[in-house]
Parts: sequence; structure tokens; C-alpha cells
Amino acid sequence: MVRFGYTLMTEQSGPRELVKQAAAAERAGFDFAVMSDHYSPWLDEQGHSPYAWSVLGAVTQTTESMDLLSFVTAPIMRYHPAVVAQKAATIGLLSDNRFTLGVGSGENLNEHVIGRGWPPVNVRHEMLDEALRIISSLFEGGYVDFRGDHYRVDSAKLWDRPDQRVPIATAVSGEQSVQKFAPLSDAMIAVQPEAALCRGWDAAAGGEQRKYGQQPICWDPSAEAAAKRAWSQLRWFAGGWKVNAELPGTSGFAAATQHVRVEDVTAGIPCGPDVDKIVESVSAYWEAGFTDIALVQVGVDEDPAGFFGFARGKLLPALREAAGG
Repeated sequence: MVRFGYTLMTEQSGPRELVKQAAAAERAGFDFAVMSDHYSPWLDEQGHSPYAWSVLGAVTQTTESMDLLSFVTAPIMRYHPAVVAQKAATIGLLSDNRFTLGVGSGENLNEHVIGRGWPPVNVRHEMLDEALRIISSLFEGGYVDFRGDHYRVDSAKLWDRPDQRVPIATAVSGEQSVQKFAPLSDAMIAVQPEAALCRGWDAAAGGEQRKYGQQPICWDPSAEAAAKRAWSQLRWFAGGWKVNAELPGTSGFAAATQHVRVEDVTAGIPCGPDVDKIVESVSAYWEAGFTDIALVQVGVDEDPAGFFGFARGKLLPALREAAGG
């Protein structure tokens, strides 16, 4: 069965609002929630970037059944992998085993702030490989020592671990990263509905695993208002991840997207109240083999009859029917 999630987007909401959104998403019937982990928003217009792990801790206490994921954390520079393992284990405990650690190789936007520069992608993949090995070892219990090309761990141990090992989902974008990270992970994350990624992941993992995708949408009673908001908040998405991973700040994204038009954004993001358009857009993921699809609602209102009312009454039933139950 395909599951549908809600994206707690730290770039567009403050910490209090995100906690409220998580509770509202659970009441609306979403199966899981994912949370971005950023130091900076993509664009000045978004205007937020609270510390994701503090917010996740609060969310564990305002939700009861909805699964939670970091989407994604980069355990390579801003966070040492041993510290990521400790944070993930703590959220696993607080959530009663509802948490999956989503990881990736990061973006310059968030990692450059520690002043160590920004390595090329092949080095970032090497770092993530070592980080996954460290985190997995710590999740297994006992003392861990590690000496690699990028990290050292000296007699580290997680003193508080959940009774179920925290699953790890790793973000990938192509065959090289699939082959490298599938054997070290429990699930896949990707933001393009490519069937080859799903097939390659399960083959490299040695069996079927959960595969998480993400689709931006912009619901609004007015399609015109939705299109303008989507352009304002999410035009950075048009650059693709090879570009998005390299730019260092909001001014760079503003410059890179100065020629992106509203119609360029709406070509990939369904905007307005039309349920069928949203279902058509999201269906590309389950048709490609994804098992879990997180929606990014661009712009959130506090009105119970707003997006979450739309999701509960129309969108989620339509998505589940279209996906076969």
C-alpha cells in the first residue's frame, strides 16, 4: 500500500507553526511527516530555518501514530555522524519507534557555515559512506571506535537507544549513489520519480525496501494565487539538485532563478484546487515504484477548512483510491 506524508518545511515556517502543522497533518490523516534540516532557507522570501531536531522532539509529543523522518540530515560536516546517531536514537525513543533517520550528502547552503569549504560530490559521497558505517555501528550498541579518511570516533556509545533499531533512509540521485548506499541503508529517498532508481535500489539492497519520494504542490482556492505563491517560495526548485547542492546562499539562489517564470514553476507543481491535477502529478511516483510519497504544500494557513481540511476531505481519499487503496 502506498503511504502519503506531509512535509514539515522548516524554510517556510517557524518552530511553533511546524509543531502545530504536524498535529494538524496527523488529524487530517497523513501517514507520516518528513522534516527538512536546514541552516538557511533557499530564498529570503521563505524567511525561516529553525533547528530541526528541537522541532522533531516537540513533534514527537504532539503526535501519536504518524511516522516521522528527517528529510534529510547531512551527517558529514555541520553534524558529526556520532552526534547524529545520538540525536536519532533520542528521537526514536521519544517517538516510540516512529522515527526514520533520513540522510544525504548535503548542500553548500547549509554546510558552508562551519567554515570548512565545500568538498566535491565524490568526496561528499566518501564522507557519507563513512558516516553511515559509524551511525549503524552505534545503533547496534556497545562501544565504537572508527578511523577512516574523513572521521574518527573514539570509544563512543549510545547510552539511550530505542528497543527497535532506528531505520536509515538515504537520499540518492543516480546509479552511482544507489550502488554505494543501498547496502548500507534500510530505505531510499529520491525527489525524481524515476523507476530505474527504484529497481536499482532494491537490486543493490538485496530485496524490496521502502522508497520515499517528494512532490511539491500549492493548494489554494485560487489557482492564480497559488501559482504566484509557488513562484515566490519554490522557484529555486527549478535549478535541479546538481545546481541546488552547490550554491552557498539565498542571494545565489535569487540570482540563479531571476529568469524563472511563473509558468516554469507551475509546469512541475500543480497549483490551485484541482484534485485531479494533484493526483496526476503524484501518481508518477507510485507508478515508478515509490512506496511513500511526501507532499510539500507551498504556503500553510491556520484555517481548519484550509489545506488540511482539503487534504482530509478530498485529497487523501482521492490519492488512496487512485493508488489502489
